[in-house]
Formats: sequence, C-alpha cells, structure tokens
Amino acid sequence: MQVYGIVGRKNSGKTHLVTRLVRAAVARGLAVSTIKHAHHGFDVDQPGKDSWLHREAGATEVLVASASRWALLHEHRGASEPTLADLLARLGPCDLVLVEGFKRDPHPKLEVYRASCGQPPLGAGDAQVEAVATDEPAALQPGVPVLALDDTEAVLDFILSRAPDATTRR
Repeated sequence: MQVYGIVGRKNSGKTHLVTRLVRAAVARGLAVSTIKHAHHGFDVDQPGKDSWLHREAGATEVLVASASRWALLHEHRGASEPTLADLLARLGPCDLVLVEGFKRDPHPKLEVYRASCGQPPLGAGDAQVEAVATDEPAALQPGVPVLALDDTEAVLDFILSRAPDATTRR
C-alpha cells in the first residue's frame, strides 16, 4: 500500500482533485482508498436512525452493514484523535491511499495551490511537499515541480512515479 498526501489551504480544490485522481486511478485498474482529515466534528449517520441511536446510547463502535456496503463508526469517547498510522492500519488492502489533509504528518505530499485563496503556499515549510498542482504557476517560487491543476492524468502520473509500488497490483 502506497500512501500519498494531497494538502493545501481551505477552498484550494483538494477534494475536487482527490475525487478526480480516484476516478483516474480506478480507470487504470488500481484499487484506491482515501483518508480525509476533518478539523471539526462531523457526522456520517442521520439523527434518529438506528446507528445514530446506538452511538448516542454510548456505543464506542457501531458497524452498519448491507448488501452494498458496510461502515464502522468509532466514537473516541475522550480518547486522543488517532494518528494517520492508526487509520492506515484499519484500511483493507489496496494499491494506493490518497490522504487529504494530515499536512503535518511525514508522508510524501502534493500541494494544491490557488493564489485566489489569498494565502502563501504551504510547501515552503514542508520538505515532504514534492510538487505543487496549481492554476497559477507564475505565483509560485521555484524549487518544486509545478503541475497544471486541471491535468488530472499528469498529476496522477507524478504521484505514481513517486509511489511506484502502487502500480503493481496486489
């Protein structure tokens, strides 16, 4: 399993790029998983539904399963937020894991940058940022490869070149 991060400022287009990369990698026959970091509380089940009621009653984990999918909800109940390594250990086998967020963790990353966000790039302070995907290359300082943000195939090629084991099927 190869791990590659997609980082960037808020509203830079990280999620849009990740979804395009997943589609492109799956079209190439790769099994892809994703991990998304949220900086705030979130809920994936709906208030009043059985799984929500189980969690609200105090269950630490609730597993919901159907013929189409299963999902495991885990409440920290005061425990520390899990590390990226903890989360990766919970994933099933795959060729490539795209990690959105976790910008402070030590894994290879590509930064999504839009000058229109009004903030400087993150990459200058992170040696793990190996390239920048942007719609405004003139706004960047030299030093890392610059890729066109809208060229999904080129961005995926770059990621796979940095994570060569991902192209080898399990």
